[in-house]
Amino acid sequence: MKNKKQNKLEWRRLDNSAKIFPISSGKKYSTVFRLSAILKEQVDPKILTKAVKQALEIYPYFKVRMKMGFFWYYLEYNPKEPIIEIEKDYPCKYINPKTNNNYLFKVTYFERKINIDIYHSLTDGNSGTIFFKEIIYSYLELKHEKELKEEKRTPRKIEYDDEDSYIKNYDKKAKSNASGKKAYIIKGKKMGLGIIAATHEIIPIKQLKEICKQKNVTITQYLTAVLIYSINKQDTNLKTGKKEKPIKVCIPVNLKKYFPSKTMSNFFSYITVEAYIKKDNLKTFDEILNFVKKDFEKRLTPEEINKTMSTNVKLGTNIFIKAIPLILKNTLVRLSYIEIRKYTTTTFSNIGRMGIIGKYKDYIESFWMLIAPEPVEKIKCSACSFEDNIVFTFTSIMQNAKIERTFYEFLKGQGINVKIESNGVLNVIS
Repeated sequence: MKNKKQNKLEWRRLDNSAKIFPISSGKKYSTVFRLSAILKEQVDPKILTKAVKQALEIYPYFKVRMKMGFFWYYLEYNPKEPIIEIEKDYPCKYINPKTNNNYLFKVTYFERKINIDIYHSLTDGNSGTIFFKEIIYSYLELKHEKELKEEKRTPRKIEYDDEDSYIKNYDKKAKSNASGKKAYIIKGKKMGLGIIAATHEIIPIKQLKEICKQKNVTITQYLTAVLIYSINKQDTNLKTGKKEKPIKVCIPVNLKKYFPSKTMSNFFSYITVEAYIKKDNLKTFDEILNFVKKDFEKRLTPEEINKTMSTNVKLGTNIFIKAIPLILKNTLVRLSYIEIRKYTTTTFSNIGRMGIIGKYKDYIESFWMLIAPEPVEKIKCSACSFEDNIVFTFTSIMQNAKIERTFYEFLKGQGINVKIESNGVLNVIS
């Protein structure tokens, strides 16, 4: 179904990845991610409302609501207006369609910050970023019409496909080599339901790149290694005499880099770095970093990415699963989903550079990305870069900030001038 003006009769299926989210999500598992833009001036809510409406005209893909079918959920045109509100809750909260005019995204603001929380059934971080940037562009053009007039950025209807790129590109014969070992799960007391601590570690890109160049690794590899090092160093549960479980870090991968696709739906897979601290003899940070680099090189190949993606698609297209009524799927999936999550310690998603053109950059201080933690993956991590900094964000439901503090202190020890911002729930710098 090509991009065209939507009407009340239009509908579309959820992509293969999105099918699982409405079945498994709720207040404990929100499956929501957030993008934030911190401006250099106070946000005008009236202008922001106009900007969101304009962005929806460019991307009507997002002007939808979710409906329950007999076998699966599906999306249809949403005739209501989006609700724009002042931020008054924790980030990445479950989006209740009944209080959000049935939209699967929610735009909020606070002082100089504009947020968009997006339900993962709607799209992934890559396409969500495209939509969010259109909101920011539209807002700045409305707010600073004269100053930005010469930029001549003409919003245009973007051609995209509503196809399921998973179905189009997967290999029916591919078999995944994923480990069947359960992961080490971070232990500790959790905060109350709905409370999320957000810690943003602001890292100068130039300093980080210099270290990565010396170590001959990528930024994502380096930060993944620091994360594993921090979990191992601060979590005493890893030092018990019990049979060792690996620290498993799930790294989402943008599949548009590997397959031709114009979809705005989810189209991502993942690799899982699996580190046995004792078994693999990872005593020092450099040993962890070397291990991570080799593991990335082994897993981050077109062949391995195809195997993982195709294995997941085959589960969603299984004829027996498809034939189960949705009301039964809801029960079965929720029972199995807690077990499935025990195969990951944490997730680290790096969406890369937030490229903004011309003079628009002059009005923006930074961008943040946040992903929702959950009862098993109590801490999740994300990163994005803008201009001179990369912001590494921890979202946590833990009562302590041991891992965040170790991460910060390690980078400081490498001569990196890290700064901390947070939502005030946890104190990283004591």
